[in-house]
Amino acid sequence: MTDVVTREGLWAMAHAERAALADDLAGLDDTQWTRRTLCGQWTVEEVVAHLTAAASIGRMRWLASVLGARFDFDLHNSRRLAEHRGATPAETLARFRAVLTSTTAASGHTPAWLGEVVVHAQDIRRPLGLPRTPSVAAATEVAHFFAARDFTVRSRSAIEGLRLEATDGPFAVGAGPSVRGTTIALTMAMAGRLAYCDDLTGPGVCTLRARCAPAA
Repeated sequence: MTDVVTREGLWAMAHAERAALADDLAGLDDTQWTRRTLCGQWTVEEVVAHLTAAASIGRMRWLASVLGARFDFDLHNSRRLAEHRGATPAETLARFRAVLTSTTAASGHTPAWLGEVVVHAQDIRRPLGLPRTPSVAAATEVAHFFAARDFTVRSRSAIEGLRLEATDGPFAVGAGPSVRGTTIALTMAMAGRLAYCDDLTGPGVCTLRARCAPAA
């Protein structure tokens, strides 16, 4: 990318994406709140509680939580999710709305926390058939971050030896067999969401699909 987005700009994108997701969640019925998402075993309500937790815990509290879980990150996430889940879906949503403009995070990797809401929003929307997608600008920032490193997901490893090209924006990276699709589809595939490989084209898709597939 030629333009460098500031940290403040990245947080503004994260706030906008949180607000858009909250608007989508407001229309869900009780059954939809219990639907499985693309994020493992978590339901819609659990993913929303996880997003609230991510926007509520700073570096020191995060470290204390991880140490308390003996570096079992699944346990850490489950404990923090339970802490921020409400007694009802409405309360869970209200807690999420309370952190829409939070800039609290466990580290200074702001694109990762933008990625947190971009990816988890689609984890929720796709199974529910909700049509909204994150802005191309926000997805592009996350795509570049994912392509540059393995952080919370093995995104860089997933695209090694491949050429990714967005069909709706400026994102392009790598060399090798090509993989083409929308910026959000490429981003979600880098995040390991196998379902989004169905939205991609090119000779490199089979390789990326195999890397996204869960281990047997």
